[in-house]
Amino acid sequence: MSPHDPGRRRHDRVVAAPVLAVRAAAAVAVAGLAACAGAGDAAAPAGDPVAAPASPELAGTVTVLAAASLTDAMAELETAFESRHPSVDVVVSLAGSSALAAQVLAGAPADVLVTASTATMQPVVDAELVEDLPVVLASNTLEIAVPPDDPGAVTGLADLADPGRTVALCAPEVPCGAASAELFALVGLVPAPDTLENDVRAALTKVRLGEVDAALVYRTDVIAAGDEVRGVPVPEAAQVVTEYPAAVLADAPSPAAARAFLDLLTSADGQDVLRDGGFLVADAATS
Repeated sequence: MSPHDPGRRRHDRVVAAPVLAVRAAAAVAVAGLAACAGAGDAAAPAGDPVAAPASPELAGTVTVLAAASLTDAMAELETAFESRHPSVDVVVSLAGSSALAAQVLAGAPADVLVTASTATMQPVVDAELVEDLPVVLASNTLEIAVPPDDPGAVTGLADLADPGRTVALCAPEVPCGAASAELFALVGLVPAPDTLENDVRAALTKVRLGEVDAALVYRTDVIAAGDEVRGVPVPEAAQVVTEYPAAVLADAPSPAAARAFLDLLTSADGQDVLRDGGFLVADAATS
């Protein structure tokens, strides 16, 4: 199913139309990235990004602020980009999207911002701190994570509203928390969390360490955890979709490298990395 299925709800739909409108433009732009390489602004060529030839004109450090749910994908993309541009050092800072946006608004130096909702990106856009309108890279949905032995016998969302079970949720100010709140409202349940975490990976860690019976995280986090957790699908989660916008920042210290990194994210190779991690990507971005 397409990540932009009109039947789905989006917890960030209050965002101004210009940000959401870039999805269509992004789909068109991605198809031409591999053929439109330019000095300091080269798209990743088709094939293995690690094996792509180096571009000696790029050098320095590119700082990427990325949502915590992108941890594994960003690690792979960082390696690929540095292999292609050996004179560039990619520094990825991972945190909750609202915290990342606050850093940018406070003047923290960074080159690229990738959040887990258009709602958390919007204040940065409104402050005119992006070089161009953000591009939506992919989307995600929620899933319940439980320990492998499932001590709480969790079978669905109703169990996360049971005070007799220990539950971790994301704090409401971060995208996974906002999506969780919408999902519970959709099914008419009031959750009973024992802890509210500042980002989705912190909630997942509670499950991995056996500190809670369950956590509501993204499906990509369940995939990334492997055998350390077990996923409990939530059918209704398909109606609450989290989108991931990315933008080069207006005051990027390394603007050329920043644009090249965004090119990699939107290229077929970058989209393959996201898809392999369980993210939903637009079909048009695979060409």
